[in-house]
Amino acid sequence: MKENFAGVIEPNSAEAEMLAQLDETRLPRHIAVIMDGNGRWAKMRGRPRIFGHREGAESVRSILDTCARLRIEAVTLYAFSTENWKRPKAEVSGLMSMLKHYIRSEMKEVNANNIRFQAIGDINGLAADVQKEIAWATNKTRGNTGTVLSVALNYGGRAEIVRAARLAVADIERRNDVIDHLTEEDIERNLYTHSLPDVDLLIRTSGEMRISNFLLWQIAYAEIVVTPTLFPDFRRPQIFEALLEYQKRDRRYGGLKGDAAAS
Repeated sequence: MKENFAGVIEPNSAEAEMLAQLDETRLPRHIAVIMDGNGRWAKMRGRPRIFGHREGAESVRSILDTCARLRIEAVTLYAFSTENWKRPKAEVSGLMSMLKHYIRSEMKEVNANNIRFQAIGDINGLAADVQKEIAWATNKTRGNTGTVLSVALNYGGRAEIVRAARLAVADIERRNDVIDHLTEEDIERNLYTHSLPDVDLLIRTSGEMRISNFLLWQIAYAEIVVTPTLFPDFRRPQIFEALLEYQKRDRRYGGLKGDAAAS
């Protein structure tokens, strides 16, 4: 793992020290990120909110590059929620334009890192030109076998669970079964993330202590790390810090560990 950062991280630097502390046998399989603080970052600099979103794109690049080098199985980014339509029209329009530009400009690098792209959420609720770019990127990276990048767009966790429940009930009716036989597996099969492991690590930037309707089913046993860092400043050192914090956690999934379980 550490050899994947050769030529990228300076020897004897703070980053190199953090990398050396990471236990590659205890890395999360699935990392989810609530990318918060772009607007505040821009406001602190007297700039419009969209300026913060553009700078946040650099943080996305850092997350993807780092996670690909660490061979993280899946990364899910909260890019645009169902509630974000309430924002000013100019900001929403700017976000969508930036998304289209980012998809086109970054797919070469995404492919080079063997990353597979997919979008999750109510994609049909997005403009046709945005849907076209999403379909293009999905198809272009379909054969990649490394990190799966899921970008949550027009996404809401409650809506996802309702959708999955409806689809699961339809499946039950098709096989002439009864609703009492509905299982968690039936729901999971119909989630947007059905092919991915549950989230191990949820990171929220900007210090806010909220989940914000993100991956409500998938984070049932996730470790949550909240950093005060605003998203445009969230780069490789902050990723390493979150991973080191994750590795300090005692993950018990509702049970007890070691001697406590036996007593």
